[in-house]
Amino acid sequence: MSVPREIRNVALAGFMGVGKSSVGRLVATELQFEFVDTDEVIESRTGVKIAEIFTRFGEEAFRKFEAELVAEMSGWSGRVISTGGGLVVNPENLANLKSHALVACLWASPETIYQRTKHQSHRPLLQAADPLENIRVLLAAREAAYKQCDVLVNTEQRSVREIALHVLHNYRAAVQQPPRM
Repeated sequence: MSVPREIRNVALAGFMGVGKSSVGRLVATELQFEFVDTDEVIESRTGVKIAEIFTRFGEEAFRKFEAELVAEMSGWSGRVISTGGGLVVNPENLANLKSHALVACLWASPETIYQRTKHQSHRPLLQAADPLENIRVLLAAREAAYKQCDVLVNTEQRSVREIALHVLHNYRAAVQQPPRM
C-alpha cells in the first residue's frame, strides 16, 4: 500500500522551451498560488545568471544549487514551481517534488523546441555547433526521467491556456479527497 501524498503545490517539469513559465503563471493565477521559477531563484540567490554559472562553475555546480533548492521546497505550500529542464533527472529531486507537488511534465518534439528557442541566447545548453542535435541528445537522455512525472502534457499545437487547463484539471483531481466509506 502506498503512502498518500500531501499535494500542496504544482511543479512543472520538462525541457526548455516547452512552456513551463507561461503555463505556470496561468496556473498560479487560477489557483491563487505564488509562481516560482527555480532558475530565477538560483540567479537571485547567487547574483549570477544561469548561463554564467554554467560557464564559470560548470553544470555540476548548477545542479547542486538546484538540489539545495528542491530540498527547501518540501516545506512549501501554495506554489506553482517551474523547474529547470534537467532538475527532475536527479531521482532525489523528482522524489522530493512528488512528496508535496503534482509534477506535470510538459513536452514537445526536438524540432518544436528548437523553433521556440533558437533565438534565445540565454540557453547555455544550446550553445553548440548543432543545437537541434544537442536538443535531440539531451531530450533522449532525459526522457525516462520525464516519464516518471505524474502527468505528461503534449504542448504541440496547443495554446498556453489549453495546456494550463489540462494541468489544472489534473491538479484538482489529485487533491480531491477520496470518498469516505
